[in-house]
Amino acid sequence: MAGLPGAGKSSVAAMLARELGAPIVSVDPIEAAMWRAGVARGEPTGFAAYLVAEAVADGVLALGQSVIVDAVNAIEPARWQWRTLAERRGVPLAFIEVVCSDPAVHRRRLEGRSRGIEGFEEPTWQAVEQVRSEFEPWVDERLVLDTMADLATNAATALRHLGRLRTSG
Repeated sequence: MAGLPGAGKSSVAAMLARELGAPIVSVDPIEAAMWRAGVARGEPTGFAAYLVAEAVADGVLALGQSVIVDAVNAIEPARWQWRTLAERRGVPLAFIEVVCSDPAVHRRRLEGRSRGIEGFEEPTWQAVEQVRSEFEPWVDERLVLDTMADLATNAATALRHLGRLRTSG
């Protein structure tokens, strides 16, 4: 899963996880746990959280199970990390980018959410706009889901996409 904070990645990931019986590895709770453990917020905890998420996802894949990684994945090195993991484990990889095409709705969702991640402050709209300005172009094939559509429709689209991946891979 990829996309800006507040676009709806976690909601789509949760529905897919229920349908597929696959665990979700989410970067935000990992980073929050680092802060609760005393790692200073000035440290590169974002990068470290991606590495921890990779290690956890690798362990799941080692068991022969699928895994859903919930992360912004705004830059190519993050996406490379998942490609490399999939190659190392010999499993197919599907990127699903979640967007919200209406900025006013996206902002309202972001500002109205509280995910209850202890020690994690939800990003501001200004922070989301900063990430948007730094979001690197995609080189990978990906499915793009717009959360202006309802969750069930997006989940069904994603499941069809993943089903095609499984039959062709």
